[in-house]
Amino acid sequence: MDDQRYHGEEPADEGHGSKAPENWNWIVPGSTPSPRRGRAPEAEDVSRWDALPESPSRTSQWPVHTNTGTMGASGREWWAEADPEPFTIRSARRLSPRSMVVGPINQLRSLLLPIVVGLFIGGFNPWLLAATAVAIISLLIGGFVTWQTLRYEITDDRIEIRQGLVRRERRTIPLERVRGVDVTSTLLHRLLGVAVVRIEAAAGSGATEDGKLDAVDVTEADRLRHELLRRKAELTGQEGWTAREVGEGEKESAEDGTAQDDREAAYFTMPRSWYLYGALSLAYLITPFAVLATLIGLVQQSAGELATDTAVDWLIGTESGLLITFAIGTVVVLVLLMPVFAVISYTFTHWGFTLKGRSGSLVAERGLFTRRSVALEKRRIRGYELLDNPLERTRHAVRLRAIVTGLGDTATRAMLLPTGPRSVVSEVVDRTLTGYRGKLRRHPRAALGRRLFRSVLPFLVVAVVAAVLGWTWTTLSAGLLALLGVPLGVDRYRSLGHGDDGERVSVRSGSLQRNQAVVERSAVIGWTWTQTLFQRRSGLADLQVTVGAGAGGYTAQDAALPESVAFAAGVTPRMVLPFLLAPETEGDPPRAR
Repeated sequence: MDDQRYHGEEPADEGHGSKAPENWNWIVPGSTPSPRRGRAPEAEDVSRWDALPESPSRTSQWPVHTNTGTMGASGREWWAEADPEPFTIRSARRLSPRSMVVGPINQLRSLLLPIVVGLFIGGFNPWLLAATAVAIISLLIGGFVTWQTLRYEITDDRIEIRQGLVRRERRTIPLERVRGVDVTSTLLHRLLGVAVVRIEAAAGSGATEDGKLDAVDVTEADRLRHELLRRKAELTGQEGWTAREVGEGEKESAEDGTAQDDREAAYFTMPRSWYLYGALSLAYLITPFAVLATLIGLVQQSAGELATDTAVDWLIGTESGLLITFAIGTVVVLVLLMPVFAVISYTFTHWGFTLKGRSGSLVAERGLFTRRSVALEKRRIRGYELLDNPLERTRHAVRLRAIVTGLGDTATRAMLLPTGPRSVVSEVVDRTLTGYRGKLRRHPRAALGRRLFRSVLPFLVVAVVAAVLGWTWTTLSAGLLALLGVPLGVDRYRSLGHGDDGERVSVRSGSLQRNQAVVERSAVIGWTWTQTLFQRRSGLADLQVTVGAGAGGYTAQDAALPESVAFAAGVTPRMVLPFLLAPETEGDPPRAR
């Protein structure tokens, strides 16, 4: 550490017999340092005090941090943000002053409905008004205390987050364990110009330990993410950009002479026409029913038994014909609103979606009210998934999701592209990663029989039993579902496949939710064969490709057992061949021992 940072010798741990510089006293957060020798403190001394290491025996006594950029001679108001200073080895920082507003408002949202209901039911009783005022003031005080006491600091090998006044907490996250840094901004955060930084790190037990900073200035959040990922790369020996990590757009930036850490390539910007694909998403199509259930729950919570009694009285006093008409009309309206609500909610979620390459990572940003930015390091991406459903297949549309090592919440965080034309998605895959060039092998015809058996037989049995018992409507319903099971079983069979193009392995299965996973050969760490009694009679087996990323394994369902063994031996011969017997005759596939 630079000796010029102190007026004297560099302080050491108190437990080793050393002491802090004699010009200074240890102080608590929020107070002002005072010199021992009667000398007035200077701004430079305050910054030097920030550089002092904290003694383990003094966990309750932290060095003060004075934001000279917002409180100094620049004349800016305390509410504003100063020009950010570069991260140093020891530079404790605090949240944006606007966090004193963000925190209380976020907590007040959960209390807003009970407060409003209580005020109306209580007739704006003075005691209730006083209690409400006390609650709001308490939240504001809590926000102020959080802003005063929370500090975060980046060192050479870790980030430390310290907070608390009465009960003090200190969280240390080693930079080499950092899995990802996400930046999220709700509508409130965006109005105030701040963001939430979430740091996901691998814990020793295999779980995750998260660091959360709410709320940091938007510029500071981007700089913090960049700094954490850069220092992690230095610690893990990932400095520089390998050929595998540099995309087409980033190569052009490199040729133009752009600095390595500042290179940014825009791979994709979502066209407005893509928002219409929300009408093809099964999850978004049920939005009207979710909204209706939310409204019913809200009324039930607010009115309680009064709402229940009113609804029961209305049902009892209304004619059955009118009730049937009302029910049918409600269902028809909800069905008609399904595509409208699907497109609206899909637009809110994916508004302004962009995919960029920055500092060896793929950065996906999306959202209208809540803006979310997720960075995925390219060196941790081991493959990708193409997902679609029957409605999306009618328009040749797919979604793109990355297969990443050590990433939680992959359903949302690993998404690289929302639903769009397959041709465009393939182009983006070729630019950012590398697409699969091979073909998929078809599975035996016995797999078709198994799929028809599963999709048709259960409903057929119900239809037969209902016909014997004379249940007409049940018979017709089960018979219709059995007929629909035929094309479903055929489609599930046609979706089966697995293959290898020399560099990557691909596995595909599913119908209502079809998934084609493509992983690198080097990512394969094992193979698992499973057989049921019926599969053994048909010579079939489920072959799972085990990888250290994504879901952990991807299964080729109902593949021919001898062919699947030969396939695995061809992909990873050193892993599989020691467990196989030589073929009895030339041309036969190897057999398991």
